[in-house]
Amino acid sequence: MPEIRFQIQWPDGSQEICYSPSLVVKDYFTTGESYALEDFLDRSRTALQTASQRVQAKYGFPCSLALGQLEHLESQSTRFMAQPEDQKAPQVRVLAFLE
Repeated sequence: MPEIRFQIQWPDGSQEICYSPSLVVKDYFTTGESYALEDFLDRSRTALQTASQRVQAKYGFPCSLALGQLEHLESQSTRFMAQPEDQKAPQVRVLAFLE
């Protein structure tokens, strides 16, 4: 099963490289595209849970790395949740896929 990493930029400009055990993340994200934080999290949940399920179908157990990556993204996103109502929703940018 081909794994992939994808580089993101958080709303504060910090960057991070994320892991997926499946290329399925390419179905949910586009390089150079910015996503509202909630949309990014929804897409991440779907993509990483699907990737974990693919691992489970092939090997008989879910992918703890994919689920851990999702937990990390959800945890990190809390830093940007409390935005004043008059400000634009925080954006997460997908910078690159690293295969």
